[in-house]
Amino acid sequence: MAIAIRLARGGMKKRPYYRIVVSDSRNARDGKFLEKIGTYNPLLPKDNAERVKLDGERAAYWLSVGAQPSDRVARFLDAAGLRTRAAKNNPNKGLPGDKAKERVEAAAMKAAEAIEAAEAAEVAKAEAAVAAAAAAAEAAAAPAVEEVADVAAEEVAAEAVAEEAPAAEAAAEEAPAEETPAEETQA
Repeated sequence: MAIAIRLARGGMKKRPYYRIVVSDSRNARDGKFLEKIGTYNPLLPKDNAERVKLDGERAAYWLSVGAQPSDRVARFLDAAGLRTRAAKNNPNKGLPGDKAKERVEAAAMKAAEAIEAAEAAEVAKAEAAVAAAAAAAEAAAAPAVEEVADVAAEEVAAEAVAEEAPAAEAAAEEAPAEETPAEETQA
């Protein structure tokens, strides 16, 4: 007779409660069993001691006789230290799917484009600041008569800098696609 240590379901609908039983493997899941060696209540938290109750001596006896535990019961026996269970190897289970990979790549490309646009805007601001500083240096070196002309030049340079900065920021943002009106057909 093939002996199995497995779970027999009890409880109500949507409220599972299991008995850990030793039975003939050919019997029905909830059918006749040889011995009840514990209980399992999946509704309790994982750290609760009442979640899994197992009679270790009887489980060790049935294992020595040759009983084969189900996968879930083998986990319980491993946790109790009665039997070692090798972890199953399924390396592809945790890998992201194709759609998730595409979303990650798209997000990375958008982030790279945003960084490049921000760097370009910073470079444009720095160049404008250098040009304004050069104009200020020339104004300080020029005589007082030319100061009036230089002040006007500085104002023009400042206006150019002010105009370039919003233009650079606008270029950094994505421009919405322009819609062209469709040609109307006469029926």
